[in-house]
Amino acid sequence: MVDVVNVRLRVASDPELDPEVAERLTRQLRAEIADLDVESVGPAAVGTAPDGAKGADAVTVGAVVVALSASGGVLTALVETLRDWLGRQSARHRVSLTIDDDTIELEQASADERRELVSAYIRRHSGG
Repeated sequence: MVDVVNVRLRVASDPELDPEVAERLTRQLRAEIADLDVESVGPAAVGTAPDGAKGADAVTVGAVVVALSASGGVLTALVETLRDWLGRQSARHRVSLTIDDDTIELEQASADERRELVSAYIRRHSGG
């Protein structure tokens, strides 16, 4: 039996970005994650929408749960996908990953800072 880890992602789009563009970019990221060898990708439950709400707000759109195998390097592939996606964006987005109660936030750090931070996080959650 394969151990499955649930990773909660929260994409905080650049507040100066048009909400429709931010939603499109977040959906694009979800599609890229779905192309990885993950068990599932879906919206995270963030509470109920207010009466009369139309569609999802930016916070809801950016809340994602990814179920993946605890072994096999899938977590590393997920983090690399997030880093690549952030690197292709001209706007100031942030992505936070949470496993259990351990959260890492990726944003505008230098490449070396991100690499070291991500390596330590992956080691904690992959036994490597």
